[in-house]
Amino acid sequence: MRAEPPMHQVEVTPIPLPEGTAVGFRVELPGTRLLAISTGKGYIMCGALDVELLNTRLAARKVVAGRSLGVRSLSDLLEFPLTDVTDEARALGIVPGMAGRHALARMF
Repeated sequence: MRAEPPMHQVEVTPIPLPEGTAVGFRVELPGTRLLAISTGKGYIMCGALDVELLNTRLAARKVVAGRSLGVRSLSDLLEFPLTDVTDEARALGIVPGMAGRHALARMF
């Protein structure tokens, strides 16, 4: 009998912050985990985010986003520094090196 592949898991979690409530997403996929925290204005995400694509080919969408590398949990995403941000995020004062929670504060 063949073993069934593991179920993919999606978790959606409210993230209370002083400025409002963001929404955290954790998606378990084969060999990887996707993490993101979103507000009504933008989001921060794990290393899977392609900031260059958002700044070039999708620039007309004016996406406010930041990427953090090496994160393994939503808590990490709040605390780790952003490594890359979109041009639209920079316009809000969000810069590389800023902790995820401080970037999210500017996205409310």
